[in-house]
Amino acid sequence: MSEIQQVNQSSKRRSGKSNIRVDLTPMVDLGFLLITFFVFTTTMSQPTAMNLIMPNDSAGPQDMVCASCVLTVLLEKDNVIRFYEGLPENQPLIQQTSFGEQGIRDLLLRKKTQVGQLPGSTKELVLIIKSSKESTFQNFVDIVDEVAINQVRHYYLSDINDDDRKIFNLHP
Repeated sequence: MSEIQQVNQSSKRRSGKSNIRVDLTPMVDLGFLLITFFVFTTTMSQPTAMNLIMPNDSAGPQDMVCASCVLTVLLEKDNVIRFYEGLPENQPLIQQTSFGEQGIRDLLLRKKTQVGQLPGSTKELVLIIKSSKESTFQNFVDIVDEVAINQVRHYYLSDINDDDRKIFNLHP
């Protein structure tokens, strides 16, 4: 710790005045230790990003997918997710869920097990994600996190088309 040293320069006694020397060497050592600690912790904790693979748009869609393997979700305002299963040509039933506990995670798990029990060679869930203008970027981040947590291998980001506007009763 620091210490106070009194130095007597002469044998004469002055009343009330004395030379005081404060040793700050331990304080400098502590400062360097703190600087070293913060430098090491900031270089060791690098932010991570999730890989997003975008398809080549020069060629049209060439994937043949079974109709019961497809799940289409529409992200809307107030953390609402509307979805349908199958292809839009089959007049699907529109349902609603959220990002809550009994929400999208349970839906993805249920759909994955349902697709896994289907006979045939394609046993992969295909998730199509569409965002409305009212949805937030946080909704998109949350759905992509759920895709990563549930290990959905095939998912696509798509714009809302005219068929979707009819199905979801959206205004142009």
